[in-house]
Amino acid sequence: MIDLDAIDHSIIKALQEDGRVTNTELADRIGLSASACHRRVRRLETEGVIERYAAMINRELVGRGVSVFVEISLESQREELLDTFEAAVLDVPHIQSCHLMAGMADYLVHVTCKDVADYESIHRESIAVLPGVTGVRSNFAIRNVTDTTVLDLDGS
Repeated sequence: MIDLDAIDHSIIKALQEDGRVTNTELADRIGLSASACHRRVRRLETEGVIERYAAMINRELVGRGVSVFVEISLESQREELLDTFEAAVLDVPHIQSCHLMAGMADYLVHVTCKDVADYESIHRESIAVLPGVTGVRSNFAIRNVTDTTVLDLDGS
């Protein structure tokens, strides 16, 4: 774990809200000189606190507005099968995230798609045929209440 101070928290919060903010604007918001702000951001990047920068896409506008949370059970928890399954998941473009779980299902997968018919195709052609799958339970999101990429470091 990396020790972060209040200034680091402010920098992280500002960059999570707007990753395209210029260093000068960021420095003004935080109350640092541009060079000190730049050094801190570089340190956060080098130490891996800031992993990457990305654009957030409006899924509705690009035809991927339906979210399905899929619980997947495997035939066993053998390490080789888990590795094979996880490698195969990386090749399914509609999968937004995949989590190894403790509980009833082995994995929880978030799929985005156009509509129910689109999901049916994804289910048949990509999910049900993943290595070791013995059970698939699909849960359709009705409405998105919150979906943030901001990690609140001050509320921890």
